[in-house]
Amino acid sequence: MKKSSSSSISKPPSVLPHQTQNLREVYQIGKKLGQGQFGTTYLCIEKSTGFQYACKSIPKRKLICREDFEDVWREIQIMHHLSEHPNVVRIKGAYEDVIFVHLVMELCAGGELFDRIVQKGHYSERKAAQLIKTIVGVVEACHSLGVFHRDLKPENFLFSSADEDAALKATDFGLSMFYKPGDTFSDVVGSPYYVAPEVLKKHYGPEADVWSAGVILYILLSGVPPFWAETESGIFRQILQGKLDFESEPWPCISESAKDLITNMLNRDPKKRLSAHEVLSHPWIVDDRVAPDRPLDSAVLSRLKQFSAMNKLKKMALRVIAESLSEEEIGGLKELFKMIDTDNSGTITFDELKEGLRKVGSELMEPEIKALMDAADIDNSGSIDYGEFLAATVHLNKMEREENLVSAFSFFDKDGSGYITIDELQQACRDFGLSDVHLDDMIKEIDQDNDGQIDYSEFAAMMRKGNGGIGRRTMRNSLNINLGDALRMADQ
Repeated sequence: MKKSSSSSISKPPSVLPHQTQNLREVYQIGKKLGQGQFGTTYLCIEKSTGFQYACKSIPKRKLICREDFEDVWREIQIMHHLSEHPNVVRIKGAYEDVIFVHLVMELCAGGELFDRIVQKGHYSERKAAQLIKTIVGVVEACHSLGVFHRDLKPENFLFSSADEDAALKATDFGLSMFYKPGDTFSDVVGSPYYVAPEVLKKHYGPEADVWSAGVILYILLSGVPPFWAETESGIFRQILQGKLDFESEPWPCISESAKDLITNMLNRDPKKRLSAHEVLSHPWIVDDRVAPDRPLDSAVLSRLKQFSAMNKLKKMALRVIAESLSEEEIGGLKELFKMIDTDNSGTITFDELKEGLRKVGSELMEPEIKALMDAADIDNSGSIDYGEFLAATVHLNKMEREENLVSAFSFFDKDGSGYITIDELQQACRDFGLSDVHLDDMIKEIDQDNDGQIDYSEFAAMMRKGNGGIGRRTMRNSLNINLGDALRMADQ
């Protein structure tokens, strides 16, 4: 991982190595389709043909260090590299201006994987086998072309259209990397439920994609993740040590072949885990008669509904908080970095961090500073560069702070009544370009006193629970002191 000194931040680099036409000369921009952590997706229409596409626009002010620019350029290259695959969203072109980088892609209007399942009502092992065959087929294609996805989760699979037989397509290669056989990685990225144990131990390779696909399969068949807890560190502890539950409902009714496949995809030893090719050769996937076609219990669908909806509300709230981080706030962190980096080397050592925090009146004890340092020092270099510092401090500073939770709550509570109602949630979903996300279930899940609405304490409790990924570059941009705790407990 390259070091980026603070001085390289002042002049924003370009993402693309060449100048492009202005996006608006070629496309007419339409309605907002969705909001990611880094970019907003709009409908766009090609002026010369009238064809519809999706355009992901990434504000360059959100690309904080040179590495972020390199990540977007790599995402574009990887999408071109995989673009012939029928189950990967095709990239049409990339454009860059002073303020944005735009990725124009095939439009997938059929919604996310879980939403489609929940809407269908009839759902069987055989259907789950077909879906996982497509997902692992994408993984196999990526690996055979030297690409490691690193962020497989249901939100990153979309249906091409609303048709019954629409193709399922992989999207969002923002965390993906090119790799050669034998390469290993150490940065902790992904989304909490889906992350493999070796990723948490900071030494991993492409086998981690198969683990994530195994987690998706477990959820497809039961409606809940295999490793679950109230907090992020609890989820990590379960991933590192927890036992797979095949005893509770609906597992007694699910075929032994499905359980065998999951067990081998969720083997904690990446060397013993099935490869993507071996998954595709498993009898449960190959033989139509092995995966039964009888409908799964309706409880599975309702749990899936709740799980999917809950993630969405939390993501919306995190986006509201992230969006509210202004240039001024980030500018203050830049000054703090410069102040702590006393020798102007562009990196901060542990001693500089300790002294700098003492100067600004921080009450953190030495073990906490050490944990902060370890969590922020993503490339294990023994020092923190500007990008690492910003990612850690923005999170520490903003995501858990009471006033940010209050402002996120008031974003949803449009009439200032002190409660978030179904109508207000529906409006927020429309603002964020989210389709039908089963709002009744979402409110039921969070509404602890069953009054049909969400008050602030219920909202804050939901935000502080570890239920769900934060989206693109999820864990690289979050300060997981929790992760250190989880790893220490796993070693004991």
